[in-house]
Amino acid sequence: MAIYLDSAKLDEARQAKEFGWVYGVTTNPSLMAKAGVEPEAVLRGLVALDFRQVFYQLVSNDLDDMLSEARKAAEIVKTGLICKIPPTDTGFRFVARHGSEVPCCVTAIFDPAQALVAREAGAKYIAVYVNRANKQLGDGLGLVKDVAKVLAGSHTEILAASLKSNSEAVDALVAGAQHITVPFDLLMNLPINPLSIRTVEQFNAEGMGIRLNSKGEK
Repeated sequence: MAIYLDSAKLDEARQAKEFGWVYGVTTNPSLMAKAGVEPEAVLRGLVALDFRQVFYQLVSNDLDDMLSEARKAAEIVKTGLICKIPPTDTGFRFVARHGSEVPCCVTAIFDPAQALVAREAGAKYIAVYVNRANKQLGDGLGLVKDVAKVLAGSHTEILAASLKSNSEAVDALVAGAQHITVPFDLLMNLPINPLSIRTVEQFNAEGMGIRLNSKGEK
């Protein structure tokens, strides 16, 4: 199980890296467009931050160009690169032909049948857009559950994306996703619960512990 930052903004990635519990970063063309720098610069910046995985979405439309684009990305992200692939006929062909060279995540899955094809093509991950599926299909978590059943016993793992709240993120994992990717504001909110804060404040107000001076010494 891993938690990813869904962003192409390097300032957000730097802060996420400092948390110590964020495994990697996922990007897409829309996020790249909002980053304010070229995609190559984003990838170089993420590499410098030493995340264990970086997801980059291919934008080329034919097999040869997709492979060239993937190889260019791999020249920058030398280890831990996952290429996000659209669930199209060409996309699935790419995964089947080049998945052994290019670890792939088939993205924007809205049908368990697509997950079945991704599994048979050899995809390492599939991305389910939970909140978007809620709006368009009525049951994003139900989609995650069905996809998890289709992928049971395979090596293809579910990355839950399009998550808008702590509960939605956790529910996606309970429904069968192995990993989640969330925007920076939700990433910041995941560890926070008002009840926890009030409980700790009560402990500190009523209890005792080792007191340190201003220099951090006993």
